[in-house]
Amino acid sequence: MSATTLPTVAAPRPLTRRVGNVVRLHLANPFTILGTPVIVLGLIFAVNWMIWWIIRTAAPADPQSVADVSAGFQYSGATLWIFVYMMVVAIMAMNLTFSFALGFSSTRRDFLLGSGLTFVALAAFYAVAYIALAAIETWTGGWGVGGAMFNSIYFGVDEPWWLRLFHVFALFLFFFAAGSAFGSMYVRWKARGLILFFSLLSIAIMAAVALITVTDSWAGVGEFFGAAGFTGSYALSLVVSLIAGLAAYLILRRATPRN
Repeated sequence: MSATTLPTVAAPRPLTRRVGNVVRLHLANPFTILGTPVIVLGLIFAVNWMIWWIIRTAAPADPQSVADVSAGFQYSGATLWIFVYMMVVAIMAMNLTFSFALGFSSTRRDFLLGSGLTFVALAAFYAVAYIALAAIETWTGGWGVGGAMFNSIYFGVDEPWWLRLFHVFALFLFFFAAGSAFGSMYVRWKARGLILFFSLLSIAIMAAVALITVTDSWAGVGEFFGAAGFTGSYALSLVVSLIAGLAAYLILRRATPRN
């Protein structure tokens, strides 16, 4: 009588390793998430510096005029493109990496945890880099011409650096979470799902605007955000980011990867 050899069952991989594999998968092409933003940001900076120099040269040289010009430069949206770009990065990650990760035996939970960890890490990295560049901008007197590209009024230029760091980090998280939700919708429902979603979202926004206008509540809305301030408003965005991340999870739970 011969002995029966039972097949060896491989031990399950630990969660940290599975999530780490997804993170490495997202970072497999660093040029997309690091190289492209640096190159585009450099080009935008060069164009803005030339504009600052032309305006500063043409403006009067008295201290009050110099201060007014520098204050006007703070209303710059030159860096806002990078937040939208990170949303595109998240959309591409959901659309292109999801089926690839599942093909390498990652579960949907592994993929979502790994994606979330990647996006939080990228948001932290870019927020620190943003505030560091803002500090250099201040130290150099606005790059020698009083310019303001990273000390933007939209992040609370008069706030302490650590609060501005939170503001930038929260905004990066918002766009990463929104991109994750949009990408998940496309994975599951393709273009029809996105068209339907944005149609309903447009109707909801227009209905809200109409309701606020009819009830003459714009002053109240302004008072609410004025009382919340920069920090309170960006903190509220974390709630939206959490909802978007949860929506991405629920959508991908039933999504079927397709070529």
